[in-house]
Amino acid sequence: MTSVDNLRNGLIDKILSIKNVAFLEALDQLISSTDPESDTVVLTTEQKAMLELSEKDIRDGRLISQEAMEKRNLEWLDAM
Repeated sequence: MTSVDNLRNGLIDKILSIKNVAFLEALDQLISSTDPESDTVVLTTEQKAMLELSEKDIRDGRLISQEAMEKRNLEWLDAM
């Protein structure tokens, strides 16, 4: 069974145990209002520009590890 199936089945089990009608109605409204087929995200011009800059940084090798970033952040926070 895939992780999507596991997640779906876990949610079904939890939903079956809910007795609160108002909660179930709100959950139904939330699920009904989402379109599972609309995975398209529309980006702003600024977001596209930032992604292009990020791609250029990757191509040019301007990267740091997660560990180095966390260290930098902690140093910055300590300096405040």
